[in-house]
Amino acid sequence: EVYHEELDRENWGLIKAAQMDTYKGFVFANMDAEAPNLNDYLGEIGRMSLDLVAERGNVAISAGIQKYIIPCNWKLAADNVWDFYHPGITHASSAMSGMNARLRPPNAKMPPPPTQTPAANRSSRMTSAHLILLGEYGHALSGPENNEENAAARLSDETWREKPEAQAVLGPVGMRANSHPHIFPNMWITYPGFAQVSMRMPKGPMKTEIWWFSFHDSHMDNEMQAYARDRAMHVFGPAGMLEQDDGENWGQSTMGMRGVISSKYPINYAMSLGHGEIIDDETGPPRIEGHVNEHAQLWHYRAWSEWMAAENWSHLQEIHSRVPEDKV
Repeated sequence: EVYHEELDRENWGLIKAAQMDTYKGFVFANMDAEAPNLNDYLGEIGRMSLDLVAERGNVAISAGIQKYIIPCNWKLAADNVWDFYHPGITHASSAMSGMNARLRPPNAKMPPPPTQTPAANRSSRMTSAHLILLGEYGHALSGPENNEENAAARLSDETWREKPEAQAVLGPVGMRANSHPHIFPNMWITYPGFAQVSMRMPKGPMKTEIWWFSFHDSHMDNEMQAYARDRAMHVFGPAGMLEQDDGENWGQSTMGMRGVISSKYPINYAMSLGHGEIIDDETGPPRIEGHVNEHAQLWHYRAWSEWMAAENWSHLQEIHSRVPEDKV
C-alpha cells in the first residue's frame, strides 16, 4: 500500500544465502557459493560440539534472545571459552556468594557440592584432568574431562549420558568431553549442562555484541523450565554473575592493549606449549589429555591468522592448518 503497488518485489527482495544446511536442528547459512558444505566444514569436532547439546534429549529453544554489547574485541570473548585458568580468581566472589548451590537443579541426580575451601578448590582445578580436541578450520573443544575427579564441580544433571543412543553418537572420547566447544569463528556452545549457545558478533575492534540462545528439555515440567530460564539469565547474559566477571576482563584487556606502555611488550602464550601429546587411537578422534592449557586458544588464533591471510575459500582450503598428529 505505501509503495502504491509499484515496488518490484523480485528485484528488491531479501538476498538469498548461497548455501543453507542443517545439522540436528541447527540451521547454518553461508553467503559464499565456493565455501565447503556444512558437513565438511564442521568435521568430526564441529559435529561432536553440536552433538553435546542435541543428544541431551528432545531439546527445545527457550523463547527470546539475550543481546547486549561489551566494549571488547570479539577474539577475547572467544578466548574465554577454553580458559580454565581464570575461574578460581575471576569468579571467586561468585563462588563464595553461594551461586553454585543455587544453580544446582532441584532433585537432580548429582554428587554433593565440594567441601574444599575456595583456595584448595582453585588449586585442585589447576591440575584436574582436561580433554582437548582440535578440528580443522579452527574448531576446538577443550576443558575439564567428564570423570569422577571433576564430578563435584558439576552444576548440571548429566544423566543423559547414560542413554545408549547418546553413547553411540558421541563414542568413548565424546562421552568424556565435558568442556566448552567452539565452532569457528564465533559460536560458543556452553558445556553440556547449560545447553546454551552464544554468538560473539564483532561491531568493530573495540566492541562486541553478545547473543545468547538458551535450550531446555521439552519434557521438563513448568518448575524445571522456570529453573532452566533462571539459570540461563543468572550465569551468562547481561545479568549473569559469571558473564559480568568475564566481561570486565575482556573490556579492560581490550583497553589495556591500546595503552602506550602495554603495546610495547609481547604477550606470553606459552602455557603447556610443547607438552601437548596427540593421542590417536581406536576410541575416537585425535586428542590431547592434560590439565589447564592454552592449546585451543593458540589453535583459534592460528586459524584466525590463516583466515585473514586467505584471498578466498579455495586459498583457505590450501593453507589452513590440518589437525596436529604429533605434539603441540
